[in-house]
Amino acid sequence: MNDSKSEIIECLTTMLGANGVLDEPVDCERYRRDWARHELGAPLAVVRPKNTQEVAQVVGFCHEHRVHMVPQGGHTGLVKGALPDSRHPEVVISLERMTRIRNIDPPNFSMAVDSGCILEEVKRVAEEHDCFFPLSLGAQGSCQIGGNIATNAGGVNVLRYGMMRELVLGMEVVLPNGEIWDSMQALHKDNRGYNLQQLFLGSEGTLGIVTGAVLKLSPRPEQSQTALLALPSIEAAVQLYAQARRACSDLLSAFELIPRQCLEIAFEAAPQLSDPLDSAYPYYVLMELGASGPVDLPGMLERLLEAGLEDETVLDGVLASSVTQADQLWLIRESMVEGQLLRGEHLRTDVAVPISAIAECVERASAAVTTYSPESLVIAYGHIGDGNLHINVLPPTQTPAEALPALFEQLESAILTVVDGFDGSISAEHGIGRSKQAAYLGRLSATERRLLAGIKAVFDPDELMGAGRILPLTERSSSSS
Repeated sequence: MNDSKSEIIECLTTMLGANGVLDEPVDCERYRRDWARHELGAPLAVVRPKNTQEVAQVVGFCHEHRVHMVPQGGHTGLVKGALPDSRHPEVVISLERMTRIRNIDPPNFSMAVDSGCILEEVKRVAEEHDCFFPLSLGAQGSCQIGGNIATNAGGVNVLRYGMMRELVLGMEVVLPNGEIWDSMQALHKDNRGYNLQQLFLGSEGTLGIVTGAVLKLSPRPEQSQTALLALPSIEAAVQLYAQARRACSDLLSAFELIPRQCLEIAFEAAPQLSDPLDSAYPYYVLMELGASGPVDLPGMLERLLEAGLEDETVLDGVLASSVTQADQLWLIRESMVEGQLLRGEHLRTDVAVPISAIAECVERASAAVTTYSPESLVIAYGHIGDGNLHINVLPPTQTPAEALPALFEQLESAILTVVDGFDGSISAEHGIGRSKQAAYLGRLSATERRLLAGIKAVFDPDELMGAGRILPLTERSSSSS
């Protein structure tokens, strides 16, 4: 980058207008942080294009002048991937002004949107047309579709509808050289050679900037059943899940494992919540069924619970009798994440193992943490139906702040070693970014690393977009910064 900061900002402002470029520190402050309160460098500038053509202009300029850039969505990532770098100045390309619903086609069960659309708004518009976009996240009021695509977002409905990878029919991407790749076909079946759009799903803004997407919709569920069930153990939760999959005709959309500690943490974050059951139990499952058409969901759920109570897989439970009650039960699941944040800095993990190995994995990981830090609190929860666990650790309250990074590194290594023993994944849904890069690279074979580096080199040979995320900067790129 040979141009001065003022020259770069002047050129960008000419392209986008004064409202499209932010460069004062006070205006750029919120683009330096994510939901988890991570903070890295200060952006060279924040640009806010209104459409795909403006994104292409900005990216083309950055490519020509060798300016590093990073796309940014709703600030809800957890692996520091969208934060501006502290080693070299980067232009943050925010998609927040690209919020247009381009088209909705109910008979085709598809919707075309700008990538800056908020997930909650997309879900609302789909429902207005008697359709359903099933991606469901705690951050859906602020996360953007482009970010959901870039991180291959998961959430609570994966077991029925799949991850974001299964929910995208078409895509529009601005490549690192400023070219626009348009593949916005609303096709449910297309088998023409290599599937390029799958490379961008989960690429975390390192191969291009998603500016538009055609989303796959489903019929809107006309009825749903939500239950919070008390169980004696994680083994019982896995057993109940297997029974539910067989007994509920593939209408099971969510099956969340919640330990008692998480309920307590949720009550701290949301004092308006009350304990749904009269007694406390070691574990709970929050499950949901949904269907369209003449399906006897209440009867289906009641028969499942009767069988569970009979064999003592289920100890107690409550069935939501209204949408309001169902929302209150789901608020527990959302608030327990907020509650962990309120307790201060803690270790988050996002792992996956075979469903049958969940209980043993939690047991071994908890024992490994206790060996290193007996006073730490391990809370393991997650999506039973897809094997995705969040084995998080709240450190002892008296731990000095300067000691936390080393402690977390040690504990994370211990947990991931346990996960390796089950041939699991160190990242089930959050991605790699910067936070998990070392653990990721250390588990790649030489063949995998060569192939991944080759893909990056094809799309971004100058390493200007999302540099240093997922894969490290090369010596060539570092020396040209």
